[in-house]
Amino acid sequence: MAKVVSGARARRSRVSAAPTDEDPIEGLMTNLLLELGEDPDRNGLLNTPKRVAKAMRFMTQGYRQDIDHLLNGALFPIEYDEMVIVKDIDFFSMCEHHLLPFFGKCHVGYLPNKKVVGLSKIPRVVDAFSRRLQVQERLTLQIAETLKKKLNAHGVAVVMEARHLCMMMRGVEKQNTVAVSSSMLGVFRTQQQTREEFLKLIRGSSVRDGN
Repeated sequence: MAKVVSGARARRSRVSAAPTDEDPIEGLMTNLLLELGEDPDRNGLLNTPKRVAKAMRFMTQGYRQDIDHLLNGALFPIEYDEMVIVKDIDFFSMCEHHLLPFFGKCHVGYLPNKKVVGLSKIPRVVDAFSRRLQVQERLTLQIAETLKKKLNAHGVAVVMEARHLCMMMRGVEKQNTVAVSSSMLGVFRTQQQTREEFLKLIRGSSVRDGN
């Protein structure tokens, strides 16, 4: 006797028979929509799996970025021994626990050791590590350790301030909570005065305030 397969099970069977050249994330997203009780064939969702696959590839492109290539040609020899700070770097990342975004500002400072890096490269390093599945604490440490190693700097400091949608949309549902993490390496860890100068500067007046 022929077996009748209905509703979501029928659509799931269609997904399993999808062409093998389909992006695997598209197939997974189609199955997810089915499991959520949605109809992937309805008009508003027809291209959603493809859009999600494209978005996920973009938001995790940090896995495919090489830091050495990123910094290639951007290190310059110079006799400069004062602090360099790039603050208010916007970043967006994905919580590895719930695959929900967290986002905010990153502040980076370093004390050069006979070479500096092009200023635009610091936000690029932040992006390279942010665009992976992350936890904020590890992200902060990765940025600091990478810059310390690549620049051979006397010290590197990184402070990140972020809002986490996994706390805002679910769980404790606290919409105004900001998580702050920091990593202090080299002289920023051993010299209190240097650390305090950095913290004061990242919280001081911004150039866009006109001060």
